Amino acid sequence: MDRLLARAAADHPAAPAVRDRKGRWTYAELARASHATAAWLHERGVTAGDRVVVRATPERTLLALLHGCLRIGATFVPVSTAMRRYQLAHILDDAEPTLFVSDDHEQLGWASEILPVGSLAEAGRAAESADPRLDDLLASERSPDDLALLLYTSGSTAQPKAVACPHSAVSFAVSAVADRIGYTRDDVVFCRLPLSFDYGLYQVLLSIFAGCEVVLADASGDVRLLSDIREKGVTVVPIVPSLGTMLLKLVSRDPAPTRVRLFTNTGEHLSKSTVEQLRERFPGAAVQLMFGTTECKRITVMEPDGDLTRPDSVGRALVGTSVRVVDEAGRTLPPGQVGEITVRGPHLMAGYWRSPELSRRAFRVDPSDGERVLYTGDFGHLDAEGYLYFSGRRDHVFKRRGTRTSVVEIESAARSLSGVREAAVLPPSDRRDAVLYVVGDITPEEALSGLGKLLDPAKVPGLCRVIEALPLTANGKVARVLLDEWENDTP
Repeated sequence: MDRLLARAAADHPAAPAVRDRKGRWTYAELARASHATAAWLHERGVTAGDRVVVRATPERTLLALLHGCLRIGATFVPVSTAMRRYQLAHILDDAEPTLFVSDDHEQLGWASEILPVGSLAEAGRAAESADPRLDDLLASERSPDDLALLLYTSGSTAQPKAVACPHSAVSFAVSAVADRIGYTRDDVVFCRLPLSFDYGLYQVLLSIFAGCEVVLADASGDVRLLSDIREKGVTVVPIVPSLGTMLLKLVSRDPAPTRVRLFTNTGEHLSKSTVEQLRERFPGAAVQLMFGTTECKRITVMEPDGDLTRPDSVGRALVGTSVRVVDEAGRTLPPGQVGEITVRGPHLMAGYWRSPELSRRAFRVDPSDGERVLYTGDFGHLDAEGYLYFSGRRDHVFKRRGTRTSVVEIESAARSLSGVREAAVLPPSDRRDAVLYVVGDITPEEALSGLGKLLDPAKVPGLCRVIEALPLTANGKVARVLLDEWENDTP
């Protein structure tokens, strides 16, 4: 992975590489900035094998830090800006970094009491210095098994845990995903996703792999989201449902054309209604659905607009990998039968950082061939052609009145109802029945009655609540843990 940027800078040094609200760097400038940042990291005691935790909003300096770490053999550890102090403190204790970098002075203040810190502004000034001592800082011998990244989960339901990502697995994932999504040198990729989210971080890596430009944005610029997409000539927009909804609202008020040719989606299910409206409101743009998990980056990728011929599918396994659906005993199930989704291939990450028992449960060895297998905890089924259909997480697939259903199935049906813009379901628990939350111009009675016409009565939740907006995580996913807290607090 440390050679990725060097190759791009050698092949097309003058091509634009990254743009943020402050300006733009070419590939040659990004390479020089990463070299200078490597020197800055080295001066602060960072060497090969060390970890650098970075908490900051997306900007060019973050890319210089990423590649500066890779250059000297250190591990880059991006964390969400939405993390609470106790979660960040846990990560600093768990990762044991040599350096913590942030754009939050309050965090730098308390963190400085336990480890060396550096501000993002300092790193930015170093990145602009073009220090000539760079060539001495390239790590000597490096194994493909050395860690490039530690990617922490959001920690919305428990303490954050990190997926350990070796250079070899990350490199394979980048090339295999690139083969499917087809970014070109002429593309401009708009990344509104946080770089602590692997979907966002890999946009940077995929853009460098293709030699195209990536535009970094954050929530502070959402009021100008659509105009930025137009002005910057954006051609590719990776989205999660909340971002798709935002774009549709903006384009309904301002329908002028854009250059967008492709929307990609993973992370959380994109409703059929949203997909259809994106095609309608952005003429000429295709929608490409994907399915993945941080433990192997990407599991399946659908062809652009492939959902038109295979509704509800999230695509086929990457080349060089395989996906199987198994029962509780680990036996492969035939097409059409729902079971746990398992994955094999060079994109499987090393496991969970300092969590051997958790790693053994998820990353198992098949005794028949000695191959590593990732048990995802996700459920779905394959069709006869190998296309995957996602049903939900283990705790999102449940039986109600003896009938098997899932959060995904109920939410998809709810979103198809007239007046419903967004929907989220809480599975039943020992304290309550299943609960449907909807956003839109509809009453609870109308929503449940409408679902009764679309689903088996046993699948219709016992309660519906209409709210103004669904709570979201920093990655734009529905924060179900907050919905569950609301239910617990409701008399």
